[in-house]
Amino acid sequence: MRLENVWLRYRRRGPWVLRAAGVRVGPGEVVVVLGRNGAGKSTLLQVAAGVLRPSRGRVTGRPRHVGWVPERFPADQPFTVERYLTAMGRVAGLDPAAAGRAVDHWTSRLGLSGFRRVRLPELSKGTAQKVGLAQAVLRPPGLLVLDEPWEGLDAVTRDLVPAVIDEVAAAGGSVLVSDHRGEIGRLSGARRWTVADGTVTASAPSADPALAVVEIAVPAARVDGTVARLRADGHQILRVRPPAPVGVVAPDDAGRPPTGAVDAGVAPVARAPEATGGITGGPR
Repeated sequence: MRLENVWLRYRRRGPWVLRAAGVRVGPGEVVVVLGRNGAGKSTLLQVAAGVLRPSRGRVTGRPRHVGWVPERFPADQPFTVERYLTAMGRVAGLDPAAAGRAVDHWTSRLGLSGFRRVRLPELSKGTAQKVGLAQAVLRPPGLLVLDEPWEGLDAVTRDLVPAVIDEVAAAGGSVLVSDHRGEIGRLSGARRWTVADGTVTASAPSADPALAVVEIAVPAARVDGTVARLRADGHQILRVRPPAPVGVVAPDDAGRPPTGAVDAGVAPVARAPEATGGITGGPR
């Protein structure tokens, strides 16, 4: 898919949000869209997804099946989760049986099984975002466009997003995903589009930086807060292990007691503790 000399502004004589954007994404490629808030990331993604039409220029080669996940899922709709997803599966071209199987699969995988009969306006932001992700992948998309997909999600689902992206790319789909949380480290090999002052600059994947692993153990009641602080500091959480029995420290994968070390010369990555609720390694 190509964006060819794309310009866009929201009103006549208004400022240009995109200027002469010319970029491409191929089958099986993942592109992370970066830029400060207000730079035009969301606008670029909406043009790519077909939600917005360019004021000038054109988009060519857009796949027939596009999965679009906005930053905030529009949950003010009078449907239950099950009814909404089933309808979206039918809109995507699935027959009733296939739509039902897809809904069963994704509600289970995204932890939505207990919400199937809940109406969309009654969902929390995070749960609504899961519904938004589910509807985008009910039918394997040729293009998956995700606008800040980690926002509002619980730790388990945040860890699942890269796996979903990898699966779409492995099946030959293209993926565009915006990121301002520093989650790009989860998407190894992704290309980058940087949006600044309305222009879009494409760059190849950068070499992965050297990383050190730090193993820590925290009280189970403090896991969520500790994970949030580590993410806010730019660390990658690889995994969160369940609490071990009181007084028991679980060995690591090699059977050794847990140890922790940081090489001051490299960026640390928090990795799952081996005991009591440890932490492991994670404008638009």
